[in-house]
Amino acid sequence: MTLPFGALRAFEAAARLSSFSRAGDELRVTHAAISHQIRHLEEWFGRALFLREKRGVRLAPEAKRFAEILSSSFERISIEAELLKLSTRSEITVACIPSIATRWLIPSLGDFLARHPDVTIRVVYAMAEQRLRETGCDILITLGADTSEGVVCQPLFSRAAQPVASPRYLERKGNFRQATQIATADLLHDETTAHWAQWLDKAGVPFTQTLKGPVFQDFNLLATAVIAGHGVALCPVELCRREIENGDLVVLSDVSILEHENYFLIRKASPQKSISAFSTWFKSVTNR
Repeated sequence: MTLPFGALRAFEAAARLSSFSRAGDELRVTHAAISHQIRHLEEWFGRALFLREKRGVRLAPEAKRFAEILSSSFERISIEAELLKLSTRSEITVACIPSIATRWLIPSLGDFLARHPDVTIRVVYAMAEQRLRETGCDILITLGADTSEGVVCQPLFSRAAQPVASPRYLERKGNFRQATQIATADLLHDETTAHWAQWLDKAGVPFTQTLKGPVFQDFNLLATAVIAGHGVALCPVELCRREIENGDLVVLSDVSILEHENYFLIRKASPQKSISAFSTWFKSVTNR
């Protein structure tokens, strides 16, 4: 007759708690089931493991060491099981500039989590000038390449910026299709008026006055303002592709600036499997 290993858990709980009933509650079985398992084990040992008394049960002195060894072993098994469970999961931290996080990463993140349920994602903000090593993260999604050693830069899309406006602004202010007409619009600026100055120069529109209009420190603020109908903004058309496709923004001119700059996904050259999976997935998202 082999040792009834299934009864050991019942014995350990009953010995630790000095009660068949409480052992049953802990293991979510009945008092009778615990009693049956203990008797089965006692039959194997050929001796009583508990002393039955009027007020309950008491562990037999000669079974005390065996119960202690079992408790220690079950605790070790539990710890090792948790470590094994954790080893099957993976956590990656993604640093992402706000403009891409709000337009591309967060709206699509549920798709990645559904495909990779064992991967935990932590998303933090990144500054445009940061490099991967500076963030301390696994992945960096930002404007501009990282030429540091040991990293891979995957281009996502161009920063080429063109004038855009919301339909409500165009309905209220008129149709701005010529560069000279655009120059008279309510211009909205992203961090600096220099970009509009660059665009007007490239479009062949002479200007001598100081450019007016609100300047927004963050691109998300600028995008909110232009979609709300406050004016015309220079926006990266690929970054705002979804807003343009669903009609929230209208491109007013083919003249663009910043077309030689790009947004990148940057990761270590030899990443873990989950990082590679995320990189491949996000690249596919932005290419749809």
